[in-house]
Amino acid sequence: MSITHENNLPANFHDLVRARCSVRSYKRDAPVPDDVLKRILDAGRLAPSGKNLQPWTFIVASSPEMQEKIYPCYSRDWIQGAPHLLIVKGTRSGAWHRAKDGYSSLETDLAIAMDHMILAAAAEGVGSCWIAAFDRDLLYQALDLTENEEIFAFTPLGYATDDYQPVPKTRKTLEEITVFL
Repeated sequence: MSITHENNLPANFHDLVRARCSVRSYKRDAPVPDDVLKRILDAGRLAPSGKNLQPWTFIVASSPEMQEKIYPCYSRDWIQGAPHLLIVKGTRSGAWHRAKDGYSSLETDLAIAMDHMILAAAAEGVGSCWIAAFDRDLLYQALDLTENEEIFAFTPLGYATDDYQPVPKTRKTLEEITVFL
């Protein structure tokens, strides 16, 4: 068993990755403090991207008015308990493209930034849940996005309710997914 910090959070990266879970029940009246939000966002800012172009913008929707516009794009009511919604958007024109076949690094870049922020949130004791099953048209309309802008995922951010019980993770063994050559 590893030693934890004084705030009962995992003491090392591997413990953090093991402990992180998708939270689907939030304390609506417990917003994440600004300094904690900024550290989470800074983790995304520091994420690697193709040719270091950083083709992203981070949107934090905390106002009830903006959240009400976003809720219809996702069919589950539990996101309405989170005090914040974090949306990572990017532009294909701002991303690196491989010359030979035109591959765009945008989806990879945005996924890495989102992953960095979700792990940073977990390190801060803040819950999140990667959401990709959203209605693209409704979300783009709510955020007034252009066709050049892309969103692949968003996440609620907030503190889990005291009675929240995460679903146990099941994962394949390392031997099942690894090939050494």
